[in-house]
Amino acid sequence: MPRVSRTRPRVDDSPLAQKIGQRIRKARLAAGLTQTQLAEPRYTKAYISALENGLSRPSMAALNHLAGRLGIQASQLINEEPAAWARLEADLLLACGRWDEAIAAYRNLLENPQTPLLRAELLRGLAEALVRKGEIGEAIAFASESVELFRAGRRESDAAVAEYWLSAANFQRENVAEAKAILHSLLARVRAGLSAEPDFRARILMALSTNESREGNHAAALAYLEEVKGLAADLDDRRRATYLYDLAYSYRETGDFEAAVRTGIASLELFRRAEAERETGALENDLSMSYLALGNSSRAAEMAASARARFERLDDRWWLAFVLDTQARIALARGNANEAALAAEEALGVAGLTGNVKASVDGLLTLARARTALGDEAGGLAANEQAAELARTTNSPSLLRKALRDLADALAASGDHERAFALMREAITAT
Repeated sequence: MPRVSRTRPRVDDSPLAQKIGQRIRKARLAAGLTQTQLAEPRYTKAYISALENGLSRPSMAALNHLAGRLGIQASQLINEEPAAWARLEADLLLACGRWDEAIAAYRNLLENPQTPLLRAELLRGLAEALVRKGEIGEAIAFASESVELFRAGRRESDAAVAEYWLSAANFQRENVAEAKAILHSLLARVRAGLSAEPDFRARILMALSTNESREGNHAAALAYLEEVKGLAADLDDRRRATYLYDLAYSYRETGDFEAAVRTGIASLELFRRAEAERETGALENDLSMSYLALGNSSRAAEMAASARARFERLDDRWWLAFVLDTQARIALARGNANEAALAAEEALGVAGLTGNVKASVDGLLTLARARTALGDEAGGLAANEQAAELARTTNSPSLLRKALRDLADALAASGDHERAFALMREAITAT
């Protein structure tokens, strides 16, 4: 009997190969790997290139190997991610304080068509993540659009929360008047019965306190915190900790360092109970500065070391840069100028990796003082010049004033009184 040739029907799987390839490339870039690094030691760069371009479809063995190298599940390279889960994952990243990942997740979601209200929610989350990371460039625009979309959809409570982050963005942009105006409007509506997130009224009052502190109105700041005190019994551990943290900051600004330390320690205990790692580390750093102002360099060093270990464990280099600068200041206060210079240079290196301009300016100012203490007046002046130049690129008048005043002092010490006077005048008028 003659053999019958059977032709297996061809299935065009190129669309699937393209999708898998795109996911591999996206995951590889997110992991910071080259094609060669991803391929090693089992495959070649050419094979990875073929996969990413959809020219080849990987076997399950290859998928498992690549997923392991990328630190993800193999299923993530094969299956379409449910939209609901992608949104939940973005919100969880935001809640966990993983700002960079949250920003990327929200941006990815916004690339696809969304309903107006879902777009409003995503924009609000993106604005919050940007504000928390200190990247204000787009935050105001995103928060503003979110407010308008929520209002158009008659979701006033959600619009109020978006307005809160709009205020926070304006505050970081040094537009304190606008930030306060938004908060006052929110507070009036909340007092009139608007219900938003839990403890929203307390958050508004604490934000108003922070705004008043920025302008040097410490009595007004404390008055807002006294109002929060009446609400504190209804706050959870994290909110009470935030309230006490703001109160400690206000005490420090008014010069009552003993009260700042006492209140700060109470806040620290609550943050630890709530397992708020980043807030705890930030508070430890602030406490370190308060102890240093009191002349207790030993306790300051303990707090700074604890904060450093915490941020290193979290791999949070943004905050680590601030802590390294604090350690440099402690070394300088103890008379260890060489150690201070090394710590300040380390702070600058870490700040540069994350684009943390404020920490860079702070590090340069500390480095300038350390170099001057070592007798290197030219090096100190150069660091001060760098700090002032960098501060001029920011939207922070307070940071610019600090940098200009330090530079003016350095110039006056070197005998250049004319330029020193001009810089002091610029510092006074900086807005």
